[in-house]
Amino acid sequence: MRPTSCDYAANVTLGILEGKWKLLLLCHLRNGTKRFCDFTALIPGLTQKVLTYQLRELETHGLVRRQIYPVIPPKVEYSLTPYGESLIPLMDLMNLWGEKHKERLLESEHIG
Repeated sequence: MRPTSCDYAANVTLGILEGKWKLLLLCHLRNGTKRFCDFTALIPGLTQKVLTYQLRELETHGLVRRQIYPVIPPKVEYSLTPYGESLIPLMDLMNLWGEKHKERLLESEHIG
């Protein structure tokens, strides 16, 4: 018997990735280490408060590493942990699905 949608462990994944910016933050981190100011430049509309909150949540779940350097001014870098890197295949599949969905939408606009 197949589990119902409420029984899927995928809901755990969705709960961790829940938030407007988390998946985008992870996608940027898959391309390498970023500083806090890099995110604000890469993602227009993302406030510092929300960025801090979502990075901390990703860090709490063990997906992101926060490295603080003892220099003045303070330097903080963020990178994916090996556990965070395990999400890369999922991000690739979601991107592929999104591309196919965009194509489908464009085709339906031409048909309708």
